[in-house]
Amino acid sequence: MTVWQELAANRPQQRSWRLTRAVRRDLRNGLLFVSPWLVGLCVFTLYPILASFYYSFTVYDIVSAPQFAGLANYQDLLTNDPLFWKAVRNTLYYVLIAVPLYLCTALAVALLLNMKLRGMAVYRTLFFLPSIVPDVASAMLWAWILNPQFGLLNALLRLLGIPTVGWLSDPAWSKPALILIGLWAFGSSMVIFLAALQDVPQALYEAAELDGAGVVRKTWSVTLPMITPTIFFNLVLGMIGAFQYFTTAFVLSQGSGGPASSTLFYSLLLYNNAFSYFKMGYSSAMAWLLFAFVFLLTWLIFKSANRWVYYEGENA
Repeated sequence: MTVWQELAANRPQQRSWRLTRAVRRDLRNGLLFVSPWLVGLCVFTLYPILASFYYSFTVYDIVSAPQFAGLANYQDLLTNDPLFWKAVRNTLYYVLIAVPLYLCTALAVALLLNMKLRGMAVYRTLFFLPSIVPDVASAMLWAWILNPQFGLLNALLRLLGIPTVGWLSDPAWSKPALILIGLWAFGSSMVIFLAALQDVPQALYEAAELDGAGVVRKTWSVTLPMITPTIFFNLVLGMIGAFQYFTTAFVLSQGSGGPASSTLFYSLLLYNNAFSYFKMGYSSAMAWLLFAFVFLLTWLIFKSANRWVYYEGENA
């Protein structure tokens, strides 16, 4: 036997990739169990996404068949619709003011609730409760609090001798009022911040105390750098949620976006175009413009994270 014949004889046999009966049975059972989820994903997620992308290039009113219109919907939005730009300005105003205030409030309360005091669990529960109230119920409650005639807030202003404000009827105050309402439900971000604060190593605080650092210095130089991943996480989620702000504005303005379109946010205009005017193609184009803008902004935030987000264990 030659060397080549000996090597060929000793070469391991090629494995067969044919599935055994037991493996085929397990695979079939697994697909059977996940099929409801797969069907739901395709019917309620993938199909609407693909359909809305197609409809964004059509004129479609649900009743008649969609007619292809190319980029006409996008062109009308960007050049011929003043309400579109009004909604964009209102939404950007809300995002730029509400999100930083929301994060700062949640972080400040989390810092207070992180102190070692008796009965702190009760306070944590009380601060978290507003975040589990449904948005519609919360909006109805705030509609009573901000009522210009018999609302609780204006009654307090009268008691102090301060002129009352038409919180929901004055265009100058309507958006600040909605921002105030949004600050009320910071519980979810507060809990995330609180978990991050409790995960900061105590050795870092002890080292800072040895260097003579006070409370403010420890917070600025130790606490905030160590929780930057959590700040980043809450920032991204808060920004995405703020761009989709809808329920409270819809309930308080009864879907009109008033007064004087001051609460006409992007999602509210999108909803009205779709379900009040049945301009499905137009509203689909709005949805894809919003997706593109939020995606771009989120990408920029992720790119900037390397400059200010610190992950423990990274090389200096």
